[in-house]
Amino acid sequence: MNVTTILSHLVSFPVLGGESNLNIIHWIKEYIESHGIATTLVPNEENTKASLHCRIGPAVDGGIILSGHTDVVPVKGQIWNTDPFVLTEKEGKLYARGSCDMKGFVACCLAALPVMIKADLKKPIYFAFSYDEEIGCLGAPDLIADIKATYKETPKYAIIGEPSLLEPVIGKKGICYVKTEVNGSAGHSSGIHKEVSAIHESTRLIAWLENKMQAMATTSVDDRFSPPHSTIHVGQIKGGVATNIVADYCGFEWDIRVIPKDDIHQVFEDYFAFCAEREVEVRKKFADFKITNTLIHPPVPALDTKETDSIVGLVQKLTGNNSWQTVAYAAEAGQFHEAGYESIICGPGSIEQAHRANEFVTQEQLDLCVVMLEKLVNEMQS
Repeated sequence: MNVTTILSHLVSFPVLGGESNLNIIHWIKEYIESHGIATTLVPNEENTKASLHCRIGPAVDGGIILSGHTDVVPVKGQIWNTDPFVLTEKEGKLYARGSCDMKGFVACCLAALPVMIKADLKKPIYFAFSYDEEIGCLGAPDLIADIKATYKETPKYAIIGEPSLLEPVIGKKGICYVKTEVNGSAGHSSGIHKEVSAIHESTRLIAWLENKMQAMATTSVDDRFSPPHSTIHVGQIKGGVATNIVADYCGFEWDIRVIPKDDIHQVFEDYFAFCAEREVEVRKKFADFKITNTLIHPPVPALDTKETDSIVGLVQKLTGNNSWQTVAYAAEAGQFHEAGYESIICGPGSIEQAHRANEFVTQEQLDLCVVMLEKLVNEMQS
């Protein structure tokens, strides 16, 4: 099958982040194994989802991992001009949810598999396809751990095929989503002086987060990024039942995106310490006052590949693109990087098309990506 036909199959599986991906992962498994390559599934605890990895080539050090995810974001509430789960071609553009982010890269890997098998590889190529990337890169840690446990040899590189128009991406920010819940006391609003408003207390916490971001913006800068500093943003807030009732509950969700030099855990420690201080102070007025913080998903580490790392030169050679960029979005590249692999993001399509209605990847980008992978095969033969 060519890359377009493979992509048409992949996008037909409407697997959203958080849902079972067994249908698409078993289709991929059967396709790979039909070419004589053994695969390994890495299931979650409930056996409702699985990642997949395999090796093409000899069991020697120095190989390269090609990584992608099988889940997509929802289409609900978006206005599509075509069926989002049927690949539709219009004037060289292939429309479907996931065509760009990032089943296009997975399709390119599978399309290049016959070339990889026929080649006299001196170093191996690995596929690593995960689940639940779109809701916090949740599947990657177990996938990476299983790769380390399965293969005696050690891969050197990892290419994560997020859409970058095939331009090498050497850095991304680390990210985590947090939910803060505040419990105060309910009462008539005329007695606010006697009560503890969860909304009022939440605004103090939000102000602390805003001030923390401003402080980091002045003390820690990385000009490779835009903006060139870590960010903190409150995206959702809910509390109160009526204007004349003091709110006894307020919850808000926020995200933090850190440049590689900043420590996301230190920010949490500082914030949690401030929350503890507020609890001590406010409990003098209302003994049951409480602040609860929950990480919605584990922190996803930043990617900090150096311009001089050999993976950069390799991918620039494969793509013919001698530039590089950084991004602010989350991706599994930081997890592969943290695991000890020289990692880079490079894949077909534009991130500008991701997560929106009428998502597309061009046929030209897919074809260029297949050529990139065929060039990779040549490199791994030497």
